[in-house]
Order: sequence, then structure tokens, then C-alpha cells
Amino acid sequence: MTVVVGSVFFLLFKTSFGEGNKTQKEIKVTIPENLDYNEIFEDLFKKYTVKSSLERVKTTNLGSMYELSYLVELKDNKKEKELIDEMRCRNGNLTIICGRPLAGKEQL
Repeated sequence: MTVVVGSVFFLLFKTSFGEGNKTQKEIKVTIPENLDYNEIFEDLFKKYTVKSSLERVKTTNLGSMYELSYLVELKDNKKEKELIDEMRCRNGNLTIICGRPLAGKEQL
């Protein structure tokens, strides 16, 4: 029984079973309220990602800024810095956070 269970665990470990998509990232970006957040980064996402979706829009700084949360799947992880640099040019060098998406995160 120990050999069977050990073999199953070894197989799961070698096949990376249960690991998330390593090219999937969550990007949070702050933009001024005068920018249209619907399509501001669409051309950049077409250039650097396989797919992207706007998950959440939140007002910050007493309503004078928006915090946008995107879920993206990068074409190439090595191009992540280039994407962030081009996004910084669009948002006036405001805060951008890029990282792994958190599983099971509940927020209003």
C-alpha cells in the first residue's frame, strides 16, 4: 500500500498536478479619473497577452482615481517588464502591481 500511495504522489509531483498557470498574472493599475478605463490598455494586452479580462474597477483617493484589476495570461513571461513599462507611460507613472492571482479571494 505504501508503494502504491508513494507512486501516486510521485506521479502527481512530476506532472505538476494542481499548479496554476505560471503565465497567468493579476495586474492592478491606478489611473486618473479623466482617462477612459474601458480601452486604455487593450492594444498593449493584444501585443503582450494571450487573453485578458478586466475583473474589477475601484475608485480610490476620494474618487479622483480608479484602481483597475486585470487577469491576464502572458504570451512570454520575459516580456512582463516591457508590458509594465508601457502601461506606466499610459497611467502617468502611477502605481502598477503585477503578481500571481490569489485563489479564493473574496472582496467587495
